[in-house]
Amino acid sequence: MDEQSAGAQELKDLRDSGKKLFVGACDFLWAATDLAQLPPIAAPEIAFAGRSNVGKSSLINALTNRKTLARTSNTPGRTQALNFFALGPSADAPRLRLVDMPGYGYAAASKDKIAAWTKVMQGYLRGRTSLLRVFVLIDGRHGLKPQDIEMLDLLDRAAVSYQIVLTKADVMKKSEVTARIDETLAALARRPAAFPEVVVTSSHKGDGLDDLRGAVAKLLKEHGG
Repeated sequence: MDEQSAGAQELKDLRDSGKKLFVGACDFLWAATDLAQLPPIAAPEIAFAGRSNVGKSSLINALTNRKTLARTSNTPGRTQALNFFALGPSADAPRLRLVDMPGYGYAAASKDKIAAWTKVMQGYLRGRTSLLRVFVLIDGRHGLKPQDIEMLDLLDRAAVSYQIVLTKADVMKKSEVTARIDETLAALARRPAAFPEVVVTSSHKGDGLDDLRGAVAKLLKEHGG
């Protein structure tokens, strides 16, 4: 098998592993609005971060083939806690935990409440040894905004691995997607904690979900999961 064929087979195997990983049970586990409320570490974790209304909850629902696992809303700031979900085979013995983080940027909430969310989010990122990677969702139509750059700076300082996921690709032209990928990779080039690959998704049409599931499966395999 030549190198190109081997690469294609590896990609297929990862996608297959990802599908198997996400086809299992996935249940809401815990909501933490304070660092003292974080659940005990019991499994590897991946987190989803992004600006308010970027589509985090919709992506989690799409990844897990569910419609209402994570609450979705057109109101920015609806996710007001660190919401933990246990991914197969049971909530007591999950292979992986998914964490839906409060959206940053504009939110329909008071400054005090936003500050409290931010403190919890920062504390979680800096001190959670089970956290394998943060998937930072960026609206593909608009690219990286100042609030996104602040989040990437925080992740770099905390030395937490992160990967960019471009959302809402279904409302973009192919040329726009290609340009946005190139622009994003260029912005990540000198960032020490950034994973140098971008995943392009559409929760509405399902585009890129197998690639994202495969990326998670590969990450879990690399960490012995």
